[in-house]
Parts: sequence; structure tokens; C-alpha cells
Amino acid sequence: MSAGQSPEKAFPSIDELIECLDAQAYLTDRGLATAIYLAMSLKQPLLLEGEAGVGKTEVGKALAAALGVELIRLQCYEGIDASQALYEWDYARQLLHIRAAVPGDGKTEDLFGLGFLSERPLLRALRCGSECVLLIDEVDRADAEFEAFLLEILSDFQITIPEVGTVRAESPPVVIMTSNRTRELHDALKRRCLYHWIDYPTSEREIAIVRARAPQASESLAEATTQVVARLRQADLVKSPGVAETIGWAKALTQLNIDDLASPEVLHTLGAVLKDHDDLVSIQSRWDDLIRDE
Repeated sequence: MSAGQSPEKAFPSIDELIECLDAQAYLTDRGLATAIYLAMSLKQPLLLEGEAGVGKTEVGKALAAALGVELIRLQCYEGIDASQALYEWDYARQLLHIRAAVPGDGKTEDLFGLGFLSERPLLRALRCGSECVLLIDEVDRADAEFEAFLLEILSDFQITIPEVGTVRAESPPVVIMTSNRTRELHDALKRRCLYHWIDYPTSEREIAIVRARAPQASESLAEATTQVVARLRQADLVKSPGVAETIGWAKALTQLNIDDLASPEVLHTLGAVLKDHDDLVSIQSRWDDLIRDE
């Protein structure tokens, strides 16, 4: 995206958006592409929900790359607060500035200026505006108070810093929010956003995704891993594998030059696709039955 070009003009149509994301090895369906297009056109945050590993975070990464702008990522976690997401004062620099100042020269008057702020993702995104994509990842891990803070920021794309004044985004950044639904988000935040649920892709699309993300893998291996992972998702597992696990497994098998899932060596690679001990034990004990239907 050239300087001064608004994000919504970067993709004149949904088809062109799909093509640009494809060029970043992110293969999207038309439903998700429409949601992204509308979020950019209407200048609204886009809330993406879905199972872990279906590509929610990758939307922000691929979109920033397609636009040619900076990706600013805020990783949410339990206990995160406004200062950790917005800004903190660089007290060490302020102290050094005070020590270096000559009494009466007025250089201590700007101790609380922008030069002494340590920008966190939200403040940086406000200052970058449309020259960035703001990815607020796993917002469901934060608490309700942080949700309310986010709602305030995303409503006006501005924040008032008492010592500095109001910092406002001249043109709002593209905002992608993700949630794994570990808890329900407040309705007020959902109403502020456009919403899209990312489901597991069809078998054909997942094979294409694996081929795009793990190009070294053979077509037969991409098909075989996709089919087995689809069966794993139907099994009674603690943690079902997502698309990310399919890709990672295909890469692992390719690295070991394994192209046949009946090979005994495959059992040693299941840690790439299964991330729970009980799941590993369960699947290893019935592996032959699982791949017999392949």
C-alpha cells in the first residue's frame, strides 16, 4: 500500500483481496474475505472466532503483508492491563535526563513528553493509523475490565494521556481481533465489531493450504496428512488438531523424508500434530486402524 493510500482502496474488490491473500500463502474462502473487506471499508474492527489452529492469527499477518504495512500485535493474557497495552513512562531515561540537566536551563520541563514514553502496541497503532494492521490476539484471555478499556479505544481510536494530551489516529488502523472462546466476550465489544467464525476448511481447501504453506511436501503427503487429521478431529481427543498442526506435521514428515504414513517412524512425529499426552497414547495405540481407512 503506497503512502497515503487508505486500506479500503488497496483492494478494489473482494476478488482482488482474495488474490492478494493467496499471494501471501493464506488461502481464504469468500465468507472470510468478505468480512475482511467490509471491516476495511467500514473502518470497523473484525472479531474472528474459531477453534485453535484454524488460522485466525494468520489473517492479521497475511493482511499486513498484503497491504505492505507494519503488523502491530497485542498478545492478550490473564492480568493484562491498560499500561501494558498502551504505554509506560521510561523512568530510567527520565532519571538520566534529570541528572544530565543543568539547573535552570528548563530541560526538565519536558520529562513527560512523548520522547519519554515507552510505546506499547495500542499507542503505537494509534500513532501509525492506517499504516499498520493492529492484531489483538486471544482477547478472550484478558478480563472484562480490559475488554471495557479496549471498547473505549476502538470506539474513537484515540486516548488521552494526562501529561501529553489526546493522541488520535488520523485514519484508523485495520483492526483484527481473535478469540478461542475460552470465555464469552461482552456483547458491547461484539457489537462494536464485525464478526466471523472461522471453521475447519474443507478437505480440498486444507490440502491446498498445506501445499501452499509446506511447498516441499508432496501432493500425496499433503492429501494423506489432511485425511488423517480430519479423522483425528472426529476422535475423542482433549485437543483436536487445527490446520496449523496439519501444516506442521507435513513439514516434519517432509524433513524426515517420510512419505508413507504406514511407516513405523511416523509414530515418532505425532508430537507435531497432537499436543496432549493422553491423546498421544490413545492415538498411538490405534494408529494402524486409523490409517487403514486412508
